[in-house]
Amino acid sequence: MKNYKMIKAIIIDDEKKSREVLIGLIDRYCPDIFVLAQAEGCKDGIEKVKTHNPDIVFLDVQMPDGSGFNFLEAFDNFNFEVIFTTAHDQYAIKAIKYSALDFLLKPINPDDLKDSIGKYIQKQDKGQINKNIKVLLDNMKSSNSEPRKIILSTSEGIHVLSTDEIIRCESDDYYTKFFLTVGNPILISKTLKQNEEMLSDFNFIRPHKSHLVNLKYIKSYLKVDGGYILMIDGSKIPVSRRKRESIIDILSHL
Repeated sequence: MKNYKMIKAIIIDDEKKSREVLIGLIDRYCPDIFVLAQAEGCKDGIEKVKTHNPDIVFLDVQMPDGSGFNFLEAFDNFNFEVIFTTAHDQYAIKAIKYSALDFLLKPINPDDLKDSIGKYIQKQDKGQINKNIKVLLDNMKSSNSEPRKIILSTSEGIHVLSTDEIIRCESDDYYTKFFLTVGNPILISKTLKQNEEMLSDFNFIRPHKSHLVNLKYIKSYLKVDGGYILMIDGSKIPVSRRKRESIIDILSHL
């Protein structure tokens, strides 16, 4: 008979109602999870995690005595998974996405909760959390002028990249292929739209439904064959008819 192991969790959130709602959802939809402690803020949460050694920490982003990011800075090593819980804090959500960490948007949807727990159970490399959190904290400390780091997870491993290392992205059905300044392309299981949302703040534009390009690496725009962008790697990126005017305007102001 296969040994059964409960997944130990701690909830860190300053709002009592939010903690109660999450506990209720876990009890109803996630029988593998046992909530062994709750904390009202960063300081209390740090003590509870060090005492109980959980498998998962459900971590609120904003609390009176510090953010969830302040909480993470108290640890040198992470032997627990982090699932952020947050309201509509777009800055925090983007930072979390860059680092490939998981988050639940309040009010928490039961299906999203089940998906998060399912991803945790299926995750093969339990040690990758340290890389993810390091990228998250580095990005939170960097200035807006610095290239951000992002994490790309593939079946082969984890890749930590600066946005400046990405020349372009190309859609491959439900996957996206990243073409880099150095090394082989990287294929990840996210749509081009998801990657566009993540990279749009860093001078990436989408001239065509199947392509996302880094403005830094555009060599020229040519009007022949319906119009296309020539990249520094020699690739020719088509420009859709409805986006042609806006793309020409963007390029003319570089």
